[in-house]
Amino acid sequence: MTQRTLLHAAVRLGAMASWLALGACASVVERVSEIGQAPPMAAIQNPLEQPTYRPVTTPLPALETAPRLANSLWRPGSKAFFRDQRAARVGDILTVNVKIDDKAAVSNATNRSRAGTDTGGITGLFGLEGQLTKVLPDAIDPTALLDVTGKTTTAGTGAVTRSEAINLTVAALVTQILPNGNLVIQGRQQVVVNFELRELTVSGIVRPEDISATNTINHSQIAEARISYGGKGQIMDMQQPRYGQQLLDIIAPF
Repeated sequence: MTQRTLLHAAVRLGAMASWLALGACASVVERVSEIGQAPPMAAIQNPLEQPTYRPVTTPLPALETAPRLANSLWRPGSKAFFRDQRAARVGDILTVNVKIDDKAAVSNATNRSRAGTDTGGITGLFGLEGQLTKVLPDAIDPTALLDVTGKTTTAGTGAVTRSEAINLTVAALVTQILPNGNLVIQGRQQVVVNFELRELTVSGIVRPEDISATNTINHSQIAEARISYGGKGQIMDMQQPRYGQQLLDIIAPF
């Protein structure tokens, strides 16, 4: 590496360290200001105005129009006499039932062993084999100039056991209607209990036909579902490694 390359690397490393220090200081100041107080809740905001919000575009089938029924008081797909009360327009609200009970167990083992022996030599090389004693004064055997022995043994085991159970409900907002009639929904719920902030977020795409008569839908009926459940607080801080340890875990090469 040239001196200029080393200088550029040092500048980048210094800038990264400064950025991490500023971020850590801001986090420390925020946490110090919250001593003795519950974590603050986020203000109610329009999901369309969030910096991370992006309109959804998906492959769409050919558009179909529902046939009109002459001399009928009922509308296709309606479950009420006058008007369908299910969410169908931007701004409507529906309830999402999140019931996850997943269990997984994975175990594997790998054993590999390899051994090899190579021996090579020369019995004659234009009569020059005798000159080797001048280079290597010790006694040598020209017929066994090369002797290589190798052995490799690898053994690995792994096991994963996972169990998750979530049973929650959250109200979601219809933020977009796709050209084929599917609804894009997004919902967020925050609850503070004993200085611990719990947050549940749900987003994805649903079919109006899957929404029940009680204006609810199960999480398994949401396409491109993004479900997150977590939070922050004093207990969560105790469960996380300190910032320095996390940084070392990322940059330590060994």
